[in-house]
Amino acid sequence: QVQLVESGGGSGQPGGSLRLSCAASARWFGFVTMGWYRQAPGKERDLVAVIERGGDTYYADSVKGRFTISRDNAQNTVYLQMNSLKPEDTAVYYCNVRRIVGGSPYDYWGQGTQVTVSS
Repeated sequence: QVQLVESGGGSGQPGGSLRLSCAASARWFGFVTMGWYRQAPGKERDLVAVIERGGDTYYADSVKGRFTISRDNAQNTVYLQMNSLKPEDTAVYYCNVRRIVGGSPYDYWGQGTQVTVSS
């Protein structure tokens, strides 16, 4: 079915930057929200940022002012620009697509990409 391919993960230094990309293998129709979640070891998976089709964005308090989410609807791609990295940003990051069809949500997830921030 639909496959989300993530790239750009890896290691970074505190204060540095990384850019994550997530490309979908197929297009969606209707209302689609794209976003990023992250999960640290032993922790729950938490929202990082989401972006609506029209461009409205929402960020977790912990990343506001540092991360920027964007999307290319024509390419079915979502990006996460991560600036001013902190060690606390270390986690597995998951791309998410939520499609609303007939009032019901359908979620798709990437495989996850490790981001490690250390000196």
